[in-house]
Amino acid sequence: MEPNIKRLSEEEFGKFARLIYDESGIFLKDTKITLLSNRLRKRLHALKIEEFSDYYKYLNALPPKEKVIEYEKMLDVVSTNETYFFRNERHFEAMAQECFPEIAKAKQEKKLRIWSAACSTGEEPYTIAICVKESMQLFQGWNIEILATDIAPSVLEFANIGEYSGRRIEKVPPEIMKKYFIQKKNDPLVFSIRDDVKKLVKFYYHNFFKSPFPKDIDIIFCRNVMIYFDKKHQMELVAKFYQCILDHGYLFIGHSETLHSISDDFNYRKIMEAPVYVPNPRR
Repeated sequence: MEPNIKRLSEEEFGKFARLIYDESGIFLKDTKITLLSNRLRKRLHALKIEEFSDYYKYLNALPPKEKVIEYEKMLDVVSTNETYFFRNERHFEAMAQECFPEIAKAKQEKKLRIWSAACSTGEEPYTIAICVKESMQLFQGWNIEILATDIAPSVLEFANIGEYSGRRIEKVPPEIMKKYFIQKKNDPLVFSIRDDVKKLVKFYYHNFFKSPFPKDIDIIFCRNVMIYFDKKHQMELVAKFYQCILDHGYLFIGHSETLHSISDDFNYRKIMEAPVYVPNPRR
């Protein structure tokens, strides 16, 4: 029987909120005390620790290598992973119908690199891969790489398996489902991503404020992520994106997000009703 762990005290919340902020840039308002209590309980139950204060002491007492592993597990339970295939489909329409042809025209080197930053359980990068497959007339003979990264190891494991059901696949058009998904024989409600789509996507662990950034990216998807950061970390993140995106590149962020007052490195463009940012010329 699992112990009844009380909600975080305000003092405990402050300590964990600071630790999470320092490790990941995720900013937790005081109103998130119940949310954080519920999510951290998973680690306490796993470790058979009965008090949040004891978990905090446990974290601080770990040797450096073990501390890194436990921090990853803590951030795994703390992070939000809400997504599904073709979420905000206008982004994918804009990418396929406008961005892909422009990139194919602009590049001499036949190499396409797309980064799904904060990929969660994989629906976004696999949707991108499907869009690429549907646009292969533009990319015949190209080297295509879709990087998919997240701070939560558990969602990366799920994404690597590539099996989906229910709400996650509700928005997939029937003809796309038929072409790129395989219904599982022993569980007809579950659908697997076809191998030719899976091989386009490579999943990696990545912490925006601790890990090195990839280079020479044509398109970055970082949607509904910056809302979890304060302005300082938003500015730092967008500056890093600017360093790794190519001159002809495109940055997709969430419909409710903006780079206004955050960065002058990108210019807003509306493409087919989708908000998109393009890098300004290098100084």
